[in-house]
Amino acid sequence: MIFEWIRFALCAVCLITAMICFTAAVLGANRFGFIMNRVHAGGVGDTLGLFLVALSIILGDGFHMGELKLCFIIIFMWFTSPVSSHVLIQVEYFTNPHLYEHVRREDREALTEEDQ
Repeated sequence: MIFEWIRFALCAVCLITAMICFTAAVLGANRFGFIMNRVHAGGVGDTLGLFLVALSIILGDGFHMGELKLCFIIIFMWFTSPVSSHVLIQVEYFTNPHLYEHVRREDREALTEEDQ
């Protein structure tokens, strides 16, 4: 009986923490002005929130084959979220002409040194 209450408490703590992570991601994506900060806030909050929701499901239901599938979804999201964030940042970098003033790139410095 006490083990069930401990499992319930851990599940509730994970869900509450996940809600805080999702809320922080939404607020960060809305409040930051720079696009790279927005993507970073959304990506980190989304990945951590998804992990905590899945962990609470696993803790609440026990570990079965369905939870193994959930673990594979978490692994998939951990690999794809940073990649998609990086692609979005690269698109913004190469299409926004005003971004060159704020971001320093090594290949751009090499081009200016060769011109001199």
